[in-house]
Amino acid sequence: MSGARLLALLLACLSPFAAMADAVEDVISDQLRAFQARDVTAAWDHASPAIRRAFGSPERFGEMVAGGYATIWNNDVVCFGLRMVQAGRVRQTVIVTDRAGASQVFDYDLVETGGGWKINGVRPLARDSDAA
Repeated sequence: MSGARLLALLLACLSPFAAMADAVEDVISDQLRAFQARDVTAAWDHASPAIRRAFGSPERFGEMVAGGYATIWNNDVVCFGLRMVQAGRVRQTVIVTDRAGASQVFDYDLVETGGGWKINGVRPLARDSDAA
């Protein structure tokens, strides 16, 4: 097989993964921008059905994020890290830096729904100062 044909085949195989990666990053970025704007209704739009059932309303969801995830609530800079895809789910590592300059690593869990990718949970990972 020629090099050009092999490259074309490789790109064709990777294309769906690139589109999925863009969609996942877009969902997370959109939700983080909504939190910056304090638009909990827009942030709520990116929550999975399970999260919606657990919190019941955008207001309760926003209160939980503001009270328990200050770095996300006050986010300023976002960097995407490792991603793992398995059985219709995506685990995405995201480094979030808040307006005060504090950074935290989070593990985002996303599920694919009829309405696209939705955030199904966010788990903070240990900070360097927490590990001992």
